[in-house]
Amino acid sequence: MTDPSLPVYADIEAAARTLAPVAVRTRLFNSPALDAQTGARVFIKPEVLQRTGSFKFRGAYNRLSLIPQADRGKGVVAFSSGNHAQGVAAAAQLLGLPATIVMPADAPAFKREKTRSYGARVVLYDRDRESREEIAQQIASESGATLVPPFDDPRVIAGQGTAGLEIAEDLRALGVAPDIVSAPASGGGLMAGVALAIHHHFPQAKFLTAEPEGYDDHARSFAGGQRQRHHAQNRTFCDALMAPEPGVLTFAINHRLGAGGVTATDAEVTQAMAFAFRELKLVAEPGGSVALAALLAGRMDARGKTVVIVLSGGNVDAGLYADAIRENAG
Repeated sequence: MTDPSLPVYADIEAAARTLAPVAVRTRLFNSPALDAQTGARVFIKPEVLQRTGSFKFRGAYNRLSLIPQADRGKGVVAFSSGNHAQGVAAAAQLLGLPATIVMPADAPAFKREKTRSYGARVVLYDRDRESREEIAQQIASESGATLVPPFDDPRVIAGQGTAGLEIAEDLRALGVAPDIVSAPASGGGLMAGVALAIHHHFPQAKFLTAEPEGYDDHARSFAGGQRQRHHAQNRTFCDALMAPEPGVLTFAINHRLGAGGVTATDAEVTQAMAFAFRELKLVAEPGGSVALAALLAGRMDARGKTVVIVLSGGNVDAGLYADAIRENAG
């Protein structure tokens, strides 16, 4: 029996109808250069071109659209290092809701300013000494605002699943079935939604979360059969992928669908960012590039197979991005 707290395919279809007037349909494309380098047939899902520059807008807008009218005036609260922050802020602006976003003080300045540009109030906290969840919960309790989690919410997962629905529709139109589908993972909401949607159409597909080296809580959890934390001692520059463990709902979905996990080093991620710039003509942020990095580094058994890679976000500090391109010129 399906857990009633988990989203199902029909929820993703409903989210797609909600998002159709506002979200960008980011169509799959194939790169001959990527095929030649990997020996696979690779399709890219460019969520870097999504509204606010990442897939997070999908889940945020779907969640906010379902807030009862009587509660909308109290606003919404979210916590995020950047992409969920922007997604919630932009969705709130479109729907006319006040938004407060709790962000780490060391989040990229670009992401903080973009969040403010959508009209949200930004509350900064110390990532090492304070709990973003506790701060956000206190604000929500005092104001009556709706708390919008970044991944462990069935309506957020359903919204992210619309990216997978689009992937499935594009592949079916081409008469192509995927062998591997991989997306970056922090809490796992993107992979959970994408996997639900694609599994409905292509039950043979293999799903792989992609994480920075050391931040391999999804890979550890899938291998052990239960949620586990990562053991990273140092920071990764993939600032969007630093959740300590998979979400409860997201792990339940991904584990049930047989997901596995791969990782990539920070150096491999910079190489992937440079590849996306040179060959795909796309700007991809570090966290958004991890699945591509794992593919290019040979971390997937991809040769001779059809692979879908999600470039999940393109919100990157200009200086950091320029450094990544310079370091991997040629």
